[in-house]
Amino acid sequence: MNTYDAIIIGGGACGLMCAAQAGLLGKKTLLLERNDKVGAKILISGGGRCNYTNTGTTIANFISENPDFLHGIFKQWTVEDTIDFFEAYGIKGQEKTLGQLFPATNKAKDIVAVFSKILYETEQDIALSTLVKSVEKNADGFTVHVESPKGEHLYKAKKLVIASGGLPVQKLGASDFGLRIAKQFGLELVATAPALVPLTITGKDADWYSSLSGNSVFSKVSVAGMSFEENILFTHWGLSGPAILQISSYWRPGQEIILDLLPNFNLDNLIKQERQVGGKRLVSQLLNDYFSRKLVDALGKFLALDIKIASLSKADAKLIVDTVHRFKVKPAGDKGYDKAEVMRGGVSTAELRGKTLESKKIPGLYFGGETVDVTGWLGGYNFQWAWASGYVIAQAI
Repeated sequence: MNTYDAIIIGGGACGLMCAAQAGLLGKKTLLLERNDKVGAKILISGGGRCNYTNTGTTIANFISENPDFLHGIFKQWTVEDTIDFFEAYGIKGQEKTLGQLFPATNKAKDIVAVFSKILYETEQDIALSTLVKSVEKNADGFTVHVESPKGEHLYKAKKLVIASGGLPVQKLGASDFGLRIAKQFGLELVATAPALVPLTITGKDADWYSSLSGNSVFSKVSVAGMSFEENILFTHWGLSGPAILQISSYWRPGQEIILDLLPNFNLDNLIKQERQVGGKRLVSQLLNDYFSRKLVDALGKFLALDIKIASLSKADAKLIVDTVHRFKVKPAGDKGYDKAEVMRGGVSTAELRGKTLESKKIPGLYFGGETVDVTGWLGGYNFQWAWASGYVIAQAI
């Protein structure tokens, strides 16, 4: 039976950063990973390019029952720290839209390689294809019972780090393990749900959305006082695209989403301008200036497209403006954890110490990354939280 300063369960972003930083501090850790390689979600993130942080990160970019909790973590590990850390290991960042930072090589595997190098050089132990069967607290720390192709083993450590991620994506080894451990030790959980996830449309409107599958439109998407301006994507089962993924983290079943399909223009003013030059063009011709022919044709379900703008009544004009700027959508649901980027909810921050992420109830037990009730927006924010939480835990163990 080997003894370690800490056992880290989960070889994703948080677990890798934690093991690496602990190693750099001269500590000895064991990283347990149920997959046959570390960093599975890192490798597929951003289409295999890995959007590893966001230069505009603030706590406003995160959903949590207590976002202020993040101040104590992000003061210790900033975006600049993330950039400097990866640059020190040869990763130069290139900024894309909205502050998103990717490796200049556009290869997520280069991010994982940084951690592999550090873990090798600092002689941290890694056990792959290893499933944790049980965790026990004892006087000396923790005992972890695992099963692997080599058989069953017991490992002991003074400290235990749960960095096992959330429920997305099952084929990458995701499970409710972290939530089960939290329950085992009596910690409070915030209700979990898929986040950054496509939304589904069923019923009488389903065919309309399906007919537009593949069409992308820059839009402002709003729900419950929150809004995002990015592309939406029509699909054969509903709506996806960056703006939809973002708003999905705030949407709750039963709520109506409002789409402004033309956020950078005022359609009422455009109609008035057409009238001033005679209004001879048809409604369809005006809309064709801004939308694909397919979308304009589809809008014909709600609007009279073959009327000259000069002939529009006030009610007709208002209907056009409302349809384009305030298009109402009532999703039936979402595509679930296997299509979600992250999980919303998790271990309540009220259960954790604000500077170390150690359990207040169970000394020596730490939770980081997606397991905690901290959910970032799309665009590198969840990685920034994973790196930061892994770093602060490493300082404490």
